[in-house]
Amino acid sequence: MARIEPLPPETTPELADTFANYVKALGYMPNSVLIMQRRPKMVKALGALAATIWDPESAVSPGFKRLLAHMASKAHGCNYCMAHTAGGALKLGVPDEKVAALWEYRSSPLYTEAERVAMDFALAAAAVPNDVTDAMFAELRRHWTDDQIVEIVGVISFFGFMNRWNDTMATPLEAGAVEIGERFLGSHGWSVGKHTG
Repeated sequence: MARIEPLPPETTPELADTFANYVKALGYMPNSVLIMQRRPKMVKALGALAATIWDPESAVSPGFKRLLAHMASKAHGCNYCMAHTAGGALKLGVPDEKVAALWEYRSSPLYTEAERVAMDFALAAAAVPNDVTDAMFAELRRHWTDDQIVEIVGVISFFGFMNRWNDTMATPLEAGAVEIGERFLGSHGWSVGKHTG
């Protein structure tokens, strides 16, 4: 049960354009933002940052960024965001089988060495306390440019906020996100009940 209930989208008419962007990106309106709309400036700031993080012209593919966000959310233990990021990756064209192999990325032939290094980095960077070492950063640099690394760390950091927000608020998952979580993540201990703090 949510600690603060989501409000209907029509509660804050000045956010209609921002809400439309979320629906376009996800296919539905996320409850996290429907809770946050009590502070419209927060929603607008979050929307601006999200648009930058998910920029389709970025140096790291948006689909892979969703997978990185998933790993960061896994480190935090945020099932709400794990379901959303898996669904977002699918919506951006990441193949079903690659999303299904998310938690086996180290051994899956569907992931490149560069992707494995970035996924390990995401888990370490999202750990509390931060577990990134100089050696890990050097390994990341072997596969990714500094511009790409800035984007990778941006995704991980963005989800530091989103994971804390959703776990603290016990944000209820939307039906579409529940279906994705059960379909792709359920065999790895993910469950609807775990997202509610």
